[in-house]
Amino acid sequence: MAAPPLLVKLVLAGESCVGKTSVLRAYAEPGPRPAASYLPTVGIDFKVKTITFNDTTVKLQIWDTAGQERFHTLSTSYFRGAQGFVLVYDITNSDSFQSITNWMNEIHEKADDEVEIILLGNKCDKKTERVIPKQKGEKLAWEHGIPFFETSAKDNINIEDAFSLLATEILNKKTYVLHDFDVVDLNGKNINYF
Repeated sequence: MAAPPLLVKLVLAGESCVGKTSVLRAYAEPGPRPAASYLPTVGIDFKVKTITFNDTTVKLQIWDTAGQERFHTLSTSYFRGAQGFVLVYDITNSDSFQSITNWMNEIHEKADDEVEIILLGNKCDKKTERVIPKQKGEKLAWEHGIPFFETSAKDNINIEDAFSLLATEILNKKTYVLHDFDVVDLNGKNINYF
């Protein structure tokens, strides 16, 4: 009998309209997608993507949190138990970049000390609208000791690389990755103890 897959909880965080949902869809739903503009996430959403790491099956449970202030308490409640965070800002929006420090503080306050974090400067396809130079993103990531990628969910630039690096960093630690045993209750429903 094959070993049950490992279960890893990741959380996307950042201000509203930075492209978190688009980043998640570009990663979890590969392939061509119709051009669309997404409405801001209301509350919370998640997707599951199964990957293979060193011949081990891994289920990434990726939570897409709302960036609006009114959902802040709800969003940050999902930080507990996460092994990794994808912090996202929009390179065309200076407020979203300025808020990254606040998001980092929230992560350090509400999540485990051993979490892995990556920083994404999203919408790098919008070169003419850029207000945050790449060097500022690199400097901020360096100050926090985390990896940095400029990404485009629209053109699928660096999305796979960013998630692959984050998953690799988490799975190399293996200190608090859970097995997904697909526990079933008496009513036949799957129970997720994550």
